Amino acid sequence: MNNDMLSNDKPAANNDYQRNVEQVLARLETSATGLDSQDAVKRLQTYGENTLPQKQGKPAWLRFLAHFNDVLIYVLLAAALLKAVMGHWVDMSVILGVAVINALIGHIQESNAEKSLKSIRNMLSSEALVIRQGKHETVPTTALVPGDIVVIRAGDRIPADLRVIEAHNLCVEEAILTGESTVVQKETGALSGELPLGDRLNLLFSGTTVSSGGGKGVVIATGGDTELGHINQMMADIEKHRTPLLVQMDKLGKAIFILILVMMAALFVFSILFRDMPVSELTLSLISLAVASVPEGLPAIISIILSLGVQAMARQRAIIRKLPTVETLGAMTVICSDKTGTLTMNEMTVKAIITADAVYRVEGDSYEPVGTIHSLEDSRPVSIAADSLLARYLRTIDLCNDSQLIKDDSGFWKITGGPTEGALKVLAAKATLPTVETELRSKIPFDSQYKYMATHYRIGSEEQILITGAPDVLFRLCQQQLTDRGVQPFDLRYWESKMAEYAREGLRMVAAAWKPAAEGQEVLTHQDLEQGAIFLGIAGMMDPPRPEAITAIGDCLQAGIRVKMITGDHPETAMSIGKMLGIGNADNAITGRELEKMDAETLSAAAQNYDIFARTSPEDKFRLVQALQTRKEIVGMTGDGVNDAPALKQADVGIAMGIKGTEVTKEAADMVLTDDNFATIASAVKEGRRVYDNLKKTILFIMPTNLAQGLLIIIALLAGNLIPLTPVLILWMNMATSATLSFGLAFESGEKTIMKRPPRDPRLHVMDGFAIWRVAFVGTMIALSAFALEAWLQPQGHSAELIRTVLLQTLVTAQWFYMLNCRVSNGFSLTKGLLANRGIWIVSAVLLVLQLAIIYLPFMQMLFGTEALPFRYWLITFAIGFVMFLIVEAEKPLTRRWRSS
Repeated sequence: MNNDMLSNDKPAANNDYQRNVEQVLARLETSATGLDSQDAVKRLQTYGENTLPQKQGKPAWLRFLAHFNDVLIYVLLAAALLKAVMGHWVDMSVILGVAVINALIGHIQESNAEKSLKSIRNMLSSEALVIRQGKHETVPTTALVPGDIVVIRAGDRIPADLRVIEAHNLCVEEAILTGESTVVQKETGALSGELPLGDRLNLLFSGTTVSSGGGKGVVIATGGDTELGHINQMMADIEKHRTPLLVQMDKLGKAIFILILVMMAALFVFSILFRDMPVSELTLSLISLAVASVPEGLPAIISIILSLGVQAMARQRAIIRKLPTVETLGAMTVICSDKTGTLTMNEMTVKAIITADAVYRVEGDSYEPVGTIHSLEDSRPVSIAADSLLARYLRTIDLCNDSQLIKDDSGFWKITGGPTEGALKVLAAKATLPTVETELRSKIPFDSQYKYMATHYRIGSEEQILITGAPDVLFRLCQQQLTDRGVQPFDLRYWESKMAEYAREGLRMVAAAWKPAAEGQEVLTHQDLEQGAIFLGIAGMMDPPRPEAITAIGDCLQAGIRVKMITGDHPETAMSIGKMLGIGNADNAITGRELEKMDAETLSAAAQNYDIFARTSPEDKFRLVQALQTRKEIVGMTGDGVNDAPALKQADVGIAMGIKGTEVTKEAADMVLTDDNFATIASAVKEGRRVYDNLKKTILFIMPTNLAQGLLIIIALLAGNLIPLTPVLILWMNMATSATLSFGLAFESGEKTIMKRPPRDPRLHVMDGFAIWRVAFVGTMIALSAFALEAWLQPQGHSAELIRTVLLQTLVTAQWFYMLNCRVSNGFSLTKGLLANRGIWIVSAVLLVLQLAIIYLPFMQMLFGTEALPFRYWLITFAIGFVMFLIVEAEKPLTRRWRSS
């Protein structure tokens, strides 16, 4: 492929909407009769196939091996290797098995291979109807080249970027690229000025769908040069970023690794110089120290706790696709949300009726025909007389209408037809007009060229022509207006002032008029509307905010999370909706065109200062996310179209819409909302904070145990005593008991103030100053207690197996009591919540069964080197654990101020 040709051609193709048809055909050296076969072949060799570039992904085995790339896993692998050299095959197998299990869990929970790029490629159609040498022929989409003439029909998926050269009521659904919720009427004329994608009315974009009409277009870009191709490239270029928790776990792992190396080196030197220990015995002790210091169960525990959070969020209609997203949700500082369907109902609703005598407000926010009509001065429902102006207006918008209002099998109200006509149909249904016999005589369908629709009806015994359409068009058709006092001259100034007033509320305007039909008239023509039309009124409609979204935004703001609206709509509409939703800075908006002209520093400031972004492109959304991230914000981004996919992938939390979202968006996202509701995001944030709190409690629970085990071995080496715990016993504690008890903390409910505190600073490590103190305090206390118990038991002549079993039971019991300590950070742990947390009692029962098995089952005694314990040792270990529980509870109020700071 000639890259120079492509790079030189790209700006020209982008500017084709500013050229007329003849200029575009000339630039592409083609004509309305199409290319000849030889020219098409040459161009295919020059530009390449009309496919999106593919990026080779990593094979599954390589992704699995990547999970061994962790410093703590290196310690375990080294320990297993040394055990193999020493011939301790059982110990080696256990240690190696732990490492493999951790890798398997990580591999299984890892997000699927990059399906998002494949999903984009699947959006391309397989065949296209083209004109070559004046003849129609069907060719594979991959064979299209710039200059080809493509025939477009209703239902077709656009195969490449095209410049429209012929249009017959051609309407295209472009929401996947532009975010606009309505279909776009296409035209052939040249446009002036720099325009965003949504306003390039003479271009068709690859991957979009023709909803009605037909026409022809000339190919101006194929493959990677299309707008879809640009998005595909943006997706491929985005590097994966690690979540705050994973970064912190990496730092923690490296710190533990360095600490292990220092301790092993120091103890090796000390033991060689002062204890004269055999190298084999010293090596065994150091292996035990390394295994004891590694919290090898922690990665699996974190994954499983996150999985439990995933299940809880799924019940709240938020599907988490990537496990670390659960805790990242709790750290989110900014949510960038699309407007249509997420913050709003995605159902056009009439909110105001303007007549010559009065303005009426309309209640109700959906297609359900429920809601009152009342005047501005009186909140009581208006009484609609059969022959009143309001009744005639409502009858007109009901009959001059091609949509239908239906109730589906699930009981939901829906419309067939356009959203604007559907809103008028719902309004008429809310009024419940008196039944009258009607008969349609003739009709002029709506067309964007003349921007109105007209019908000729027999209503009762009266023949009427009814008209609905754009207000400015009907203003030109009407010389009179209907009032409660009868027909009067048309007052243009009044109507323009009212339109301006209600346009500031973000309302879109649709006007209605009528005139008596001529006697004997059968066919309705445009000429019939040029004289005698009487203006009736204007309906102001909007896509209203979701009531639950208003509440959710309030919750987010209270939790220190800013909400920013990024939409393809016009600034006035976006600001109006923003004010209704309660978005912070909704008095000002900035457009995508303004953002394009900004450098990185200016854009970063604008991203921080503005909360409403209108008329945005895919690149704008992507750059905004990046700009916010440079400000150290943890960014959540919602979206449903292909245009949103790069921004979703770049964001710390990409949130896709499950109902109206494309497969591309869902594959690029970290979370999918099954109800497309912003309120679900707020619920997910709350759950994310709860999960993180419980993860921190879990880490604070596990780490002291590892420290206690390590200290026990260090003290034994320094004192020249028996090594209290073998590597397999240590692994049993870390994987069987610690892991089991950790799940009890995973089921702890969230604090009452969880959504009234600011997001945590992801730069602050989970192991902060207080956490280090708590780990050192509890770990040292457990180690000293176990060492004192060992010192008491050794002179009594007990076997090494019995002493190790008593120490194992002591550590496990201390862990159980300390788990109860970790339930509540700032208060007494034995609360009513303990009884409500069934998870704690389940894991306690499982732990008891496991301990009974390792202590009393013969094959477990042989495997782990344990011995059956008399009952009195259970009482001794329980008493030691209970005393430590009371000490930790007494420590909490003494360190409360430290924790708060």
